Amino acid sequence: MPLAPAITDIEQLKDRPMVADLLAWRADAVQGARFDRDELTIFIAREAIREACARLKAQGLTDFLSDVTCADYYPREPRFELAYHLLSMKRKERVRLKVRLSGDDASVESIVSIWPSANFFERELFDLFGIRFLGHPYLRRIMLPEDWEGHPLRKDYPVEGYR
Repeated sequence: MPLAPAITDIEQLKDRPMVADLLAWRADAVQGARFDRDELTIFIAREAIREACARLKAQGLTDFLSDVTCADYYPREPRFELAYHLLSMKRKERVRLKVRLSGDDASVESIVSIWPSANFFERELFDLFGIRFLGHPYLRRIMLPEDWEGHPLRKDYPVEGYR
């Protein structure tokens, strides 16, 4: 059975509760949306991610943060793409909020105050990608020694490390 084509027109996704709520809250914060293979992805402006997460949680549209991850698209700009995987157990729906970050200013607000489970995810992304989470209560390396040079999951990191 062939897959249905992805829906990337935000006008066609306005009937989805999470998209509709974020658009009603702050339309300028929603930079795009995509529904593909039964998965909803909403692209959020960097400066609005914390408030968007708080909004979805407060409205009861999500109640669980399952993961925060990153992809490095070097040499493309914006270089980094953060993905916040949220779940509504009551509604049995998932949503992925994505934020694009430039390589020159790879920083975003921390969401630890909204989702305490983001603590270790954000520390891991800081350690391995060098993403800075502003307002994080304890942003230190979590996997590598404190004196380690660089961030090994960046695409421009040497395969054998710095010598």
